[in-house]
Amino acid sequence: MSDKKSKGQALQKALAYKKQNYYEQADKAERKAIFAYAEGYKNFLNAAKTEREATDYAVSAAEKAGFTEYHFGDALRAGDKKYFINRGKSVVVFRVGTLPLEEDGLRIIASHIDAPRVDIKQNPLYEDSGMAFLKTHYYGGIKKYQWTAIPLALHGVVILKDGTKVTVKVGEDPKDPVFYINDLLPHLGGEQMSGSANKLIEGEQLNVLVGGMPYPDDEVDGKIKLNVLNVLHDKYGIEEEDFLSAELSAVPAFPARDVGFDRALIGAYGHDDRVCAYPALTAVLDNDTPHTVLAMLVDKEEIGSEGNTGIQSKVYEDLMEEISLAMGANFRKVRAASKCLSSDVTAAFDPNFAGVYEKMNAAMLSCGTAMCKFTGARGKSGSNDANAEFIGEVRKMFAEGGVVWQTAELGKVDIGGGGTVAKFVANLNIDTVDLGVPVISMHAPWEVISKADLYSNYKAFLAFMK
Repeated sequence: MSDKKSKGQALQKALAYKKQNYYEQADKAERKAIFAYAEGYKNFLNAAKTEREATDYAVSAAEKAGFTEYHFGDALRAGDKKYFINRGKSVVVFRVGTLPLEEDGLRIIASHIDAPRVDIKQNPLYEDSGMAFLKTHYYGGIKKYQWTAIPLALHGVVILKDGTKVTVKVGEDPKDPVFYINDLLPHLGGEQMSGSANKLIEGEQLNVLVGGMPYPDDEVDGKIKLNVLNVLHDKYGIEEEDFLSAELSAVPAFPARDVGFDRALIGAYGHDDRVCAYPALTAVLDNDTPHTVLAMLVDKEEIGSEGNTGIQSKVYEDLMEEISLAMGANFRKVRAASKCLSSDVTAAFDPNFAGVYEKMNAAMLSCGTAMCKFTGARGKSGSNDANAEFIGEVRKMFAEGGVVWQTAELGKVDIGGGGTVAKFVANLNIDTVDLGVPVISMHAPWEVISKADLYSNYKAFLAFMK
């Protein structure tokens, strides 16, 4: 009996597929590396709560690593380390390799650095009932009620009437004030709580509380609003009209923190998709490779990748063509030979809400970075459905690189769905597949990921670059 059982166990081990918990596979040294890498990531999250700040962080890190800025028309040669800034809101960090581009193509890691948030309207400031507020328009897919009754910080830029650009960042330093979106107390919330969750808070109720002290002059109306304007003018030189040319966002004011007694997890705002953008950036910055590799950190994914800073902008295709031409390569041939990991997050299986997942094909926390062959919704609508040959090629890369990874779908077939930048890159005739970190409470003001999955994503990028 024991012999038959051992043969069966050996056969099961050889033939059956089972997801592996990365922490169980990692030895002491690798666990130490996982935790050390997570500290750098937390610093990035705290410094980069908007796409502008993420771009600034990436540029600063690139320059420290010896990268220099690239402009269209600049000469390029093998071994060059460059970064390209697109309007201060997206950045491409790239290395020019030694392998011929027409045969080897480009190795692209595409992630986005925007995140759901609450944007300030262009004519926002008003006073009502002893309080001053800023009117808002939320950005991306959020549960609106989650953004009430939490501390918020204000980030962004204001272009003054004389053209001066003023950077605003208030609410992150412990000495700073924070801001707030009011909610209704439960004692008076019976009618509110009887409605559906998406009606608990309406979009026009997401007004940010920014003041409560009157300006000391009985000869003027709107004293509280005037006092806020006076503070803004004293600190930044801002007048009310300057809101017309401003990009200001309210984001959660709390920092990234370890979660759990064992500190295996990280809670933070903006894991989607900075948990993929940071490994993409560090993989390209820290590791030489014979391939030409690009980390594309792009904007606007949360609203459909539109505009001149989203991945659908021609500027990224133009950049790839410029690199090809500078290296004497035919761009059509380069595109056909190129490969892309569209690195965006997926939903981690949550046993508290198990009914919306198909467990066999859901991403499990700490089982490594997750490959999504397709995204889209229902019948794969709006998806890049990667071909089996390319997935087989990536599997081989990961096996050789010792990457712990898994596959995933975002929820049950008729319930889930989502989009990434993958289909837009694939439309350029570039083999592309989605790969990213599983997230708990995606799009909430505070999301949770596993440090092991973060590090697995980094190792996957290294394997892809080799």
